[in-house]
Amino acid sequence: MREPSPTRMKWFLPLTLSLFILGGCPGSGGENPPPEGDGGTNTPDGGGTGNPDGGPTGTTCLSEPLLTSLGKNRLLVGAQMEESTAAGAPFDMRYLYVASGLVDSANVCTSCTTGCSTKGTSCSGGGCMWWGCWQDVSQPPGDYVRGFVSRSGDRQQIPFITYYQQLLSSGKNEGEQQLQSLNDVALMRRYFGDWRFTLQQVGNARALLHIEPDLWGYIQFFSQGNPRTVPAQVASANPTDCAGMANDASGLSRCMIAMARKYAPNAKVGLHASPWATRIDVYTNTNSSFDVNGEARKVADFLLALGAADTDFVVVEASDRDAGYYEQRQGENTWWDTRNTTLPHFHQAFGWARAISERLNKPNFWWQLPVGNMSLPNSNTKWRDNRVDYFFTHTAEVAASHAAGFSFGAGNDEQTTPETDNGNLANRVRAYRSAGGQVPCVQ
Repeated sequence: MREPSPTRMKWFLPLTLSLFILGGCPGSGGENPPPEGDGGTNTPDGGGTGNPDGGPTGTTCLSEPLLTSLGKNRLLVGAQMEESTAAGAPFDMRYLYVASGLVDSANVCTSCTTGCSTKGTSCSGGGCMWWGCWQDVSQPPGDYVRGFVSRSGDRQQIPFITYYQQLLSSGKNEGEQQLQSLNDVALMRRYFGDWRFTLQQVGNARALLHIEPDLWGYIQFFSQGNPRTVPAQVASANPTDCAGMANDASGLSRCMIAMARKYAPNAKVGLHASPWATRIDVYTNTNSSFDVNGEARKVADFLLALGAADTDFVVVEASDRDAGYYEQRQGENTWWDTRNTTLPHFHQAFGWARAISERLNKPNFWWQLPVGNMSLPNSNTKWRDNRVDYFFTHTAEVAASHAAGFSFGAGNDEQTTPETDNGNLANRVRAYRSAGGQVPCVQ
């Protein structure tokens, strides 16, 4: 089994800071050339029905209501990218990580220049590790998110904000150890204060909020599927917003969802589904008799225990690194077969995502897809991968998985980005838009 989420964020913080300075995670697929075509089609989603064993009943089209609420009628395409890239191609959405430490004080800072620090380092010089002061420190804290939301709106791009603070604020190793910090009431007061502050920067804007990738997967992985066995200070740490909620992991997720509704009422919110959370990594499966749908339902049922019925979508991903990077640097084969004849392949991954959505009765968003392409030299920041080209030439398959959209981005600062891929992603987006985009389902 692949280690769950192999150090998704080990290298992310330097990447975040560098982007802020600049402007602002055995198949045969690796040998296949990318298929030809522009992507973008009016071929509808084939729909789907709910499952018979106790989960919510799926509807014919899960993505259409969400897209309609966002003023859209085609699958959304987005990326994590620099300002120039966002301005130069017709992306529908743009995503941003909120990933840093927390401030030292019990309350969120009201000024970056006075009384604000992280781990004893003052934020007055702009060098502290709190996202709220990654900006012109003479201005009120929070422009990293507030300005991102504003600029995205000006371009008619939907801001997609990934909140990834629990691991980095815990000060512990990723995985089982980080879960221990959920029971630290003082730390959780600061954590909830940071989440509240993030939401307040979104305010009444239209946005997509992605809560804590990996965290729910680790909770499922180490709790044998019962979030109530994982202690977390919730009502005790945040009586303002979450009085009466359980002091366990199920209370944590429900509290964060409720806070999103309260402080960012026009935003849509989703939890993250991890393909390794059941202790079997579906994405690396090579056994054709393996029950992919059954494994997906286990993840979905766990998310329902976390309150996913009260969310708007679920987030799924493919890999936190380009396949060429894993192959060259770590000797791992993470390719998906583009012919869909040898496992692991794209149809298996789409089937897993589809089953999760049908169990939850929620659409999914594909997030942080690797940016590499097969024409790159397979070296630093220019790695090969086949996901960009496959997704854009098989948009009907993406739609059939109940996806509302798909977005691309680097999982660390060594990966291919929209700025290092020789223009492939931006060109694909332009062609997708020119072709009319992909309808989500049967009209």
